[in-house]
Amino acid sequence: MTQIIDLSVSVSLKGNLKVMPQIIYRRHEDTPKFFAEMYGMKAEEFPGGKYCASETVTLGTHNTTHLDAPYHFWPTSEGKPSKTIDQVPLEWCYGDGVILDFHRKKKGEGITAEEVRQELARISYTIKPFDIVLIRTDTYKRYGEPGYEEMHPGMTREATLWLLNQGVKVTGTDAWGWDRPFEVMVAELKAGKKERFWEAHWVGKEKEYCHIERMANLDKIPQPFGFKVAAFPIKIEGASAGWVRAVAILED
Repeated sequence: MTQIIDLSVSVSLKGNLKVMPQIIYRRHEDTPKFFAEMYGMKAEEFPGGKYCASETVTLGTHNTTHLDAPYHFWPTSEGKPSKTIDQVPLEWCYGDGVILDFHRKKKGEGITAEEVRQELARISYTIKPFDIVLIRTDTYKRYGEPGYEEMHPGMTREATLWLLNQGVKVTGTDAWGWDRPFEVMVAELKAGKKERFWEAHWVGKEKEYCHIERMANLDKIPQPFGFKVAAFPIKIEGASAGWVRAVAILED
């Protein structure tokens, strides 16, 4: 039997994120008036005084669970124009999943290449090309709380580059972002450590890859590997990211 585990957060008006979506809900009683003029009708002509429910959503492409395209990181990657989200090969977005568990790391800490190798040794797994490597921090459990955006550990440049050198094209995290929290990087930047600013994102300048941010339920997957990940992005022409309904697929 196939088991599918949802790895995405909801688009919701609940919570206290720094950037919130806007959702206009039009219930069945509301839509006759809204659509009447469009269809050349009067609201009272709709049978039963009702029509199909509808919503209008205003949402940034980097809000909720999303896939960052190479274009997000820099205009070029590997010396060529960076792929926008509609140009990302769909083959990259479906593959064998691997979970690296760093949920005991503290917020603001960086995950090193050596720690990645140690975790792979612990679970007895060797990365292969096109694996989708997921970083578990459990920060998703705080999604929507004040300060959520600054609660996570993040990947370093060296750790990201090491994964990409193994042939990985898509990575993911259940935290707000792939790098360490923005406030940590800004403090380092102001202290003169320019090389630490957005260090993992900017690996994309030299190695083409994508990452999924704001995933959920990585702790619900019962094994660190031996499952598939599907995370196909919405096709937005020329965009730097697209929303995904990421899932893990397990077969008995």
